[in-house]
Amino acid sequence: SARTAGLLAAVLVAGALTAASWFHRARGGALAPFIGEDNRLSTSRAVAGSWVLLVAFAVLVLVGRLAAASDHGERDALIDGLELARGAGVVTVLAVVCGIAVLVRRVVGLRVQGQRLQKVRAHRPRAADLLTDDSGRGSFADIQYVVINAVALAFAAVRLARRPDQLPDLPWGLAVVVLVSAGTYLAGKYAEGGRPVILSVVRAREAGDLDAPIRTGDDIEIRGTGFVPAGAQGADRLARMVVRVGPVNVHVPLVPVVGGFDNPADDLLTVPVPADVEPGRVDVQVVTAAGVETNRYTIDVTE
Repeated sequence: SARTAGLLAAVLVAGALTAASWFHRARGGALAPFIGEDNRLSTSRAVAGSWVLLVAFAVLVLVGRLAAASDHGERDALIDGLELARGAGVVTVLAVVCGIAVLVRRVVGLRVQGQRLQKVRAHRPRAADLLTDDSGRGSFADIQYVVINAVALAFAAVRLARRPDQLPDLPWGLAVVVLVSAGTYLAGKYAEGGRPVILSVVRAREAGDLDAPIRTGDDIEIRGTGFVPAGAQGADRLARMVVRVGPVNVHVPLVPVVGGFDNPADDLLTVPVPADVEPGRVDVQVVTAAGVETNRYTIDVTE
């Protein structure tokens, strides 16, 4: 009866996923709930969805066995298998990972609105998004969260296979490890990002040039941090960058090199002072590809 119930539960879960894929076929199919607003696979949603599927499958197995049971003692044993004392560990982990998924979405949204985090929409979701940051580099917080939860899921699946008459009894030691991993992941989300900042603006000078003030037509070097958001290293994204020199918007010229672009860089970009800028004290401000504005930096432009 356990094998039959398991097969029926698998068919029901697969049918639900197939129906979800059909209704959301224009938005990623079955992966639609796991794709974030930036068109990347969300690690927190994927982990929470895995636990939801496992618990749903376990409950369906118990329902199938309960429907097939003819003995009162067997039915009572199956109902006792749903008691909280039997599955307290897995229920706690399920509640935490689902809460983390909701909280991370809220935290990221507030940080983007407050211009403390830059988000650039990806061209398409990839499986690597679960283990990397927006720029494609491996993220420790994401990797440890996925690995530890995968191990815990494997343990819970084996426990369910061994004892299909109750919810997987996840040991509290393993449950605490998952909770620590979730806390690390959430702390990493709070720590990532930052607002772009202009630290200094100087006249660009080549070897042999004489020292001189900034004049109209000169190139200026804007030094700072956070000018190129993660995931915006392509030419189509870098072309959106704008430098406001007084009332004039200057598009940053792209200087290609092997493997990327020399200008703009995350900590340095070079633009010319347009002829429409009047001499005097002028504010300089950078608008990144994510639409985030830096602080204003005042320079003196002479005739």
